[in-house]
Amino acid sequence: MRGEEHQEQIKALYEISKAITSEMYLEDVLKLIVAVTAQVLGSKICSIMLLDEKTQTLSIKATQAMSPEYINKPPLKVGEGIAGRVVAERRPIVVQDVRKEENYKYRDIARQEGIVSMLSVPMEVKGRVIGVLNTYTSKPHRYTEEEIEVLCSIANQAAIAIENTELLVKTRVIQEELETRKKVEKAKGVLMRLEKLSEEEAYNRIRKYSMDTRRSMREVAEAIILTEEIKKL
Repeated sequence: MRGEEHQEQIKALYEISKAITSEMYLEDVLKLIVAVTAQVLGSKICSIMLLDEKTQTLSIKATQAMSPEYINKPPLKVGEGIAGRVVAERRPIVVQDVRKEENYKYRDIARQEGIVSMLSVPMEVKGRVIGVLNTYTSKPHRYTEEEIEVLCSIANQAAIAIENTELLVKTRVIQEELETRKKVEKAKGVLMRLEKLSEEEAYNRIRKYSMDTRRSMREVAEAIILTEEIKKL
């Protein structure tokens, strides 16, 4: 039995490792992580809460729970509740029964959802905590050191996946911006040559047409470039 559990854990880490190097959207990556984690640990509910660094609050970003009450739980401040303490103290916290734990903020929801024991671990990447990974059971459960280690491994893999996805998005945005600048520069050159405009006049004409037609600067620039290319045919 222990061998089967170990294989399941390895499989879970492998699935999350694949997500790290994929081009999946962040929402899909998080859904995969909670689904795999719930399966491998036999969780009633598993959730990921990410930290908003500006507001210093934690909000649920993914869970396989279906209850609107659980999904729409209000954000927690760093240091508040169990998950908030996990971020503040940068360590895993086990709660034997959340229904009786004073520091657990949503005991009424816990009773409604039928959740009892909780394990919450920090999601860390490059020395900073970006969120927490929570898992709950439907019966009293004493989490073993091995289970805590597995959840910590999954949480850190998840943190890397999240960071990689965010970097990928930022890279794409930068590439889009560079490509737009190239197009606008080329379109300016076309207008300067054909309409005898200064660089500033050419730019202002592109911008004005963009605003008047509610089209992006890139779309306008591409139309100008295409028009010139058609004239050359």
